Amino acid sequence: AYFNVFEHLIKCGWAHGFSKRVRRPPTDPVNAMLSYGYVILSSQVASAVAGVGFDPYIGYLHSSRYGKPALALDLMEEFRPIIVDSVVLSLLNNRQFEQKDFELELNSYRMTDAAKRLFLEKFEERMQEVITHPVFEYKVPYRRCIELQARLLGKYLTGEVSEYTPFTVR
Repeated sequence: AYFNVFEHLIKCGWAHGFSKRVRRPPTDPVNAMLSYGYVILSSQVASAVAGVGFDPYIGYLHSSRYGKPALALDLMEEFRPIIVDSVVLSLLNNRQFEQKDFELELNSYRMTDAAKRLFLEKFEERMQEVITHPVFEYKVPYRRCIELQARLLGKYLTGEVSEYTPFTVR
């Protein structure tokens, strides 16, 4: 349902070709950007989860299997829209990407190296953006929010707290 609405947030003609989330392989530029961003976010979340002492490959929502950081993917769900999706929409709607920033090979789109660099720059800017954490009510960058959520999730999974409060923004 989310991605059925997502296409309506895309302006400037980029929604053409994007009608749903397609991961492997990404069949249009928007899916290529989402996939690239989710891989980066997944590694950031996996580092945060490991940093608080948990195995990122043993999850509770996503199934555990070889090579899949299930716990990182569980926690990442809270941050996809506010980090990756917002970066994708900003880059597209501000016309910072053009068709030449993508390569099509074997019915799969991928970003050029220059496009990846720009995406990473905008991703980093977003990760450094300071917001008020909804649970602790103090100002922290999104990167620190991921670590704080990993700690809160850890306390919940070990029984130290009875309830886990997912990260949300108002």
